[in-house]
Amino acid sequence: MDFTSDNTNGADPAILRALINANEGFTAAYGADHFTAAALARLSEVFEHELAGFFVATGTAANALALAAITPPFGAVFCQEEAHIMKDECGAPEMFSGGAKLIGVAGGAGRIATHNLKARLAEFPRGAEKQVQPAALSLSQVTECGTVYTREELSVLCALAHDAGLIVHMDGARFANALVSLYCTPAEMSWKAGVDVLSFGATKNGAVACEVVIFFDEALAADLPYLRKRSGHTISKGRFLGAQMIAYLENDRWLKLAAAANLRAQHLANGLAKIPGVRLPWPCQANEVFAIIPRAIDRALASNGARYYAWRLPSSEDACAPLRSDEVFVRLVASFATTRADIDQFLQIAADTIRDNDVNAPLGLRATGPA
Repeated sequence: MDFTSDNTNGADPAILRALINANEGFTAAYGADHFTAAALARLSEVFEHELAGFFVATGTAANALALAAITPPFGAVFCQEEAHIMKDECGAPEMFSGGAKLIGVAGGAGRIATHNLKARLAEFPRGAEKQVQPAALSLSQVTECGTVYTREELSVLCALAHDAGLIVHMDGARFANALVSLYCTPAEMSWKAGVDVLSFGATKNGAVACEVVIFFDEALAADLPYLRKRSGHTISKGRFLGAQMIAYLENDRWLKLAAAANLRAQHLANGLAKIPGVRLPWPCQANEVFAIIPRAIDRALASNGARYYAWRLPSSEDACAPLRSDEVFVRLVASFATTRADIDQFLQIAADTIRDNDVNAPLGLRATGPA
């Protein structure tokens, strides 16, 4: 019953086999291999657009390098106030860009509210010498609250950003999960909506370590080769990143894996919603479930070996009642490897605890940080 993250499960077997096959023989290093070339060609087909793509091994590197490529040291990146780049990347975007400033924008359920973005942009007029200059808007899809921007919401925010002279970046660590939730095409959820640069993630959805920074306007990618090398993220045996991506995209494997994870999360959310005393502040729209649970349930789950993260409180714009002293706010993440049996066991423990009113169960072990 591990719901801490979609990083804790292993890789998809087909992707592991692709790595073994790529291990045979000799090929060019540093991404000049035929695996990388084939993967980039396939990405162009998937996104229905010519693109410049750069493989890295981590999502933090993908986000930080993407933003560094489009933001000067004196620039500002606008993002939702709870965004991963704001709260969970240890200042990497600021460091890689040489000092660019992240500007938080409020909005409920992890999404930027259009009126709040307008207000924030007004606070940073272009040309004001004493302030950072507006450079980029970063949107998380899936958001940090497990919710998903609709295509219409993306288009409105991207248009507003472009009108203000900003370049739009999307943190797509869980891009596949959002895509299958919206029943749209990769193009519709990216460049057709106005996204200029995409951090396209595969690691959370079946890969070993594989992310790619995608530029739909190749001119924006001019500095990325040097930024990637200087930061130590140009992988010498790049064939293994390309091979992972080929297997990831083959036969829509990435969409099937994401759909499985989303289905498991929805089953978990539906079950929790039926348990007295449990509250779900946001709908489950991808593969994450956020819940406010009684401490008695928290203790019982932990003592029975369930693992998940106690999460930070929702932002001020969320219509969620304050936590009571006998409640815990938690995040639960499902992956393609999550089993229905684990979810049913989790739900049974929670339901039994309410039925038995077992308030004296020992605390046990629970994870203590985000992932």
